[in-house]
Amino acid sequence: MSESLPAQLRDARERTLTLIEGLDDRKMMGPRMDIVNPLRWEIGHAAYFYEYWVLRRHLGEPPILANADALFDSINIAHDTRWDLPLPDLPATLDYMREVQTRVARHLTEDAADPRRDYLAQYAVFHEDMHTEAFTYTRQTLGYTPPALGARPQATGDDGGLAGDTQIPGGEFSLGASPQDGFVFDNEKWGHVCEVEPFRIARAAVSNSDFAAFVDAGGYCDRTLWDAAGWEWRRSQGLEHPVYWRRRGDGWEQRCFDVWESLRPHAAVIHVSWYEASAYCRWAGRRLPSELEWEVAAAAQPTPDGSRLATEKRRYPWGDAVPTPELANLDGYALGCIDVGALSAGDSAFGCRQMIGNVWEWTDSVFGPYPGFTPDMYADYSQPLFGETRVLRGGSWATRGRLIRNTWRNYYAAHRNDVFAGFRTCAL
Repeated sequence: MSESLPAQLRDARERTLTLIEGLDDRKMMGPRMDIVNPLRWEIGHAAYFYEYWVLRRHLGEPPILANADALFDSINIAHDTRWDLPLPDLPATLDYMREVQTRVARHLTEDAADPRRDYLAQYAVFHEDMHTEAFTYTRQTLGYTPPALGARPQATGDDGGLAGDTQIPGGEFSLGASPQDGFVFDNEKWGHVCEVEPFRIARAAVSNSDFAAFVDAGGYCDRTLWDAAGWEWRRSQGLEHPVYWRRRGDGWEQRCFDVWESLRPHAAVIHVSWYEASAYCRWAGRRLPSELEWEVAAAAQPTPDGSRLATEKRRYPWGDAVPTPELANLDGYALGCIDVGALSAGDSAFGCRQMIGNVWEWTDSVFGPYPGFTPDMYADYSQPLFGETRVLRGGSWATRGRLIRNTWRNYYAAHRNDVFAGFRTCAL
């Protein structure tokens, strides 16, 4: 990790504050919805996580707010009730957040070495990083103005698409993380050898123009392309195209935060559910990769003769160097997806592009434990969603670069089309 823990703590908090900048009291609470939290509650929860695990559980300090557990404990506070809590007003919430940050930073910089404290602080930083991505897609869901993270790069017209598949040889592969990887989450533990059959996977994620062809062909109205659950979801939502698309003349527009823009044909399609991705695959005569196949395509390398998988495994598709803007679209500064043909320097050993960044990629795998799974200290991080969600891999344009790697597993319910998710396909 190139940044020190105190620097990561400051950066994560600066991102949180940037993402709520310009929002009034009404917008900080927002409408009651099952796919977003009230932002005033969620920023307090992010700070509470540091306080609870680092200051209280590990260091034994008393609560900063006497009723913090009743306000910000996400495990014991039902989602639908978070709008009804007696939350502190925004100035008081910000004061609480500053006090937590000050105390944690003081321990990190002034106290003796403490590996357990540092582990918990790192966990809390990554937890806040996950929430800042959620704050970003909340602004998209609610049609708020874009956050002031940076300027979207101007399309040059020369990035374009990237067609075709790459052939991946079969062999043995260690799926998951190893103890040598440093901090990893419980659902990545531990790497275990799996046998993978040869397969062909797309070099790039599905683009807007690819997906528009499916929409224009009537894919949303063809019952044969959807499984029963997906068809019922589509029907209940009244969808005939992705959620943030609308027809304009003979083309499509897409809502990006509060602005409607012409659909960028070669940008990765985003805000599609697992149901929509699966229906597209049936229409295209393709399939979603398993998470094993996805990780092989991202992290594995071929033997010199190309006939089998080598034993070496990469931390990122391009190798072990930390992400930079030349390698991956991460950290939010692009404010959206870039063309699927961009950033060739970030290719995997097999020539797959943008497997880290741009869009989370749905896989066909149900989220479940690896052999010998044991929950970490935050026992409800993974296991309540085992068997209930689908695995996504790779990170999105809003994911923090310090958080992501080839073994990182995300998981959402199959109907979620509000998150920054797209997909790539495999040959049947």
